Amino acid sequence: MRALVVAGIPLLAWSEDDHASEAYAMVLLTRDGFANSTEVAQAFGCARMTVYRARGRFEKEGLPGLVSEKRGPKKARALGDVATKRLVVLRKQGLSNRVIAVKLGVSESGIRKALKRIGYPAPSAAQVELEVAASELEAQSEVTAPVAGISAQPTEETAAVECAAEAAVLDPSESVGAAPAPLAQKAAAADVDDGEPIAVGQAEAFAGDAWDRTVDRLLARMGLLSEAAPQFGHCQAVAGLGALLALPALIATGIFDVAAKVYGGFGAAFYGVRSVFVCLSLMALLRLKRAEHLRHHSPPMMGRLLGLDRAPEVKTLRRKVAAFAMQGKSEEFQRELARRRAEEHPEAMGFLYVDGHVQVYSGKVKLPKVHVTRMRLSMPATVDHWVNDRDGEPVLVVTATPTASLAKEMLDIAREVKPLLGDRRATVVFDRGGWSPKLFAALIVLGFDILTYRKGHVPKAREKSFKQRRGSFGGRKVLYELAERNLTLKHKGGKIVLREIVRLSEDRQHKTSIVTNRKDLTGVEVAYRMFERWRQENFFKYMREEFALDALWSYGTEAADPDRDVPNPAHKQKERALRDARAEVATLERILGAAASENEESKRPSMRGFKIANASVGKQLRKTQDKVARLRRQLRRIPKRVTASQAANGEPVVQLKTEAKRLTEVVKSVAYQAETALFRLIRPHYSRHEDEGRKLIASAMKLPGDIEVGPGELRIVLQPAASLNRTRAIARLCNELNATQTLYPGTRLRLHYAIREA
Repeated sequence: MRALVVAGIPLLAWSEDDHASEAYAMVLLTRDGFANSTEVAQAFGCARMTVYRARGRFEKEGLPGLVSEKRGPKKARALGDVATKRLVVLRKQGLSNRVIAVKLGVSESGIRKALKRIGYPAPSAAQVELEVAASELEAQSEVTAPVAGISAQPTEETAAVECAAEAAVLDPSESVGAAPAPLAQKAAAADVDDGEPIAVGQAEAFAGDAWDRTVDRLLARMGLLSEAAPQFGHCQAVAGLGALLALPALIATGIFDVAAKVYGGFGAAFYGVRSVFVCLSLMALLRLKRAEHLRHHSPPMMGRLLGLDRAPEVKTLRRKVAAFAMQGKSEEFQRELARRRAEEHPEAMGFLYVDGHVQVYSGKVKLPKVHVTRMRLSMPATVDHWVNDRDGEPVLVVTATPTASLAKEMLDIAREVKPLLGDRRATVVFDRGGWSPKLFAALIVLGFDILTYRKGHVPKAREKSFKQRRGSFGGRKVLYELAERNLTLKHKGGKIVLREIVRLSEDRQHKTSIVTNRKDLTGVEVAYRMFERWRQENFFKYMREEFALDALWSYGTEAADPDRDVPNPAHKQKERALRDARAEVATLERILGAAASENEESKRPSMRGFKIANASVGKQLRKTQDKVARLRRQLRRIPKRVTASQAANGEPVVQLKTEAKRLTEVVKSVAYQAETALFRLIRPHYSRHEDEGRKLIASAMKLPGDIEVGPGELRIVLQPAASLNRTRAIARLCNELNATQTLYPGTRLRLHYAIREA
């Protein structure tokens, strides 16, 4: 690009190959007296006659006169001697005509004519079939190097040809030698159909500067590149290189394959689907809890982890996520990841823990208030219902309807989970918020078992009915004092008979009642599975502190369902007024009661005298009692629940945008799963894994290290950890990961991990 600036004011900007605009800039400078013809000719690198001719054409024909005719050869022109020699060398190497045409910057038909002219023997039928089968792969591999901005050092003999080919790519209208194929044809030669941008192939180890991606950025800007391929070179002291330890676990979850499948066809870009999702996943593992935290990290250093010259900056990353959110596919993305997890870990899907998580909102948008248990307040917030498997790992997150209880949402959640299970049954574990006999019956009909706490009045169990029960689950031994009895619950559709397991606390002061329909489990296992629900609470706490689960990606709003059922604000307001009036009545009655107890009968022996002495209080009491009666009558006429539009009183019914929120929550969940997988791998190698295992993994993610590239291998060498036992534990973890033979996403480079000992 070029720009014309006069006295600090930009007057004109044009592309380097836009000769008409360049000529107009010459005319503008000379016509308006900003510079003379000699100065303009020196600045533009041309002769003075070129400036005179441009001004003459403009004065005669205007702007159309500055548009030159199409350049290029007027007739077919044979390749020169240097190009012909290069052609023969490439042909003897076994390259197809298609690939040679791309390298030399000419058309494929020109290659065939040149070979025929010099009498090069025609290939056999078998060779033709082999070339056709391999042409696409060869074209991609041969085009990748120049596209990525890295090529072998040219010899003197081929320098002219290479320069001609590069000139043909950057400016097809000004080529040297034979007329080149258009750039769209070159893209087609690289296996690009239907006008799609070039998809750069899988990367290998290249010579030259592996971090120079200038040409990739240019091609992305021109709309000819769908995503820059990861490309690595030798690099030392890369901060946060330990985050790449999680790549095998991340790839095992399928997040990158699913993202490419769901969000594929994103269009021309330097940062594509894969690089964005790799960046988001590594950010979560490095505890970069918000996009703005990228500002505190060097983009080139962060880019080393992605195989790029720079990591996307905050505005770029937000723009990419917003573009993904506009596609509205976050539910499909999450559902596909959950399906893969259910297929790979069917044993963990037997017990599903469901609980709601409240995200407090502190913005300016008016949202429904939700009771926040951990704060003991009602605040504007959004509610998500999470489904975790038996091991406490996240499976699904469902954005709940505002002000809806778990009992109302549970059936929809079960229908969302059912396709993941197929014909298998699962036990749904939830707290008292989902208590509903009607819901229990519907879940059992749908193919689920239930396990929950009993709600409401619980008859006391006799002390002599409790007996000690022992059990061992996953290497963990438990001892409970339990009593069991049957429980019959009635609902509109009939009745349901359940088991009730009552546990006596260790101090024998508290009894916990558990209800289930499963008769095949022992009482001790029922109690154990119910109390394991706290694992999900610990998950929420850990995700809030380590992954900023409550941090909103966007504060934008979108239209919500105006017909949904919500509590009536007018009814709540009237209830509050009635409650205050009743409290005032109680206060006045206490005052009169105190006065009656202190009354001196010698002075006021009759009730009439007492009332006269306390007339002001009695009058206020009667007035307040009338107010209570009036408020009660008004409250009966006000409906308890109305539609959201009625409650809004003409204001728009909105909610926080859910797409970007759900997308980032799923990425954080997958990062947590990857961290958990590393935690399990390191468990046999670290004695304090139960107390410090996750902290060890989190600290290992932040270790700096060196990147070394070898034939088909990407070697990650980390700096030693804080202590020798931690370093040795990470070394054993590296051995476990090396056994997986994992390839870096988008490349054919096998990851090999190591750590230096202090």
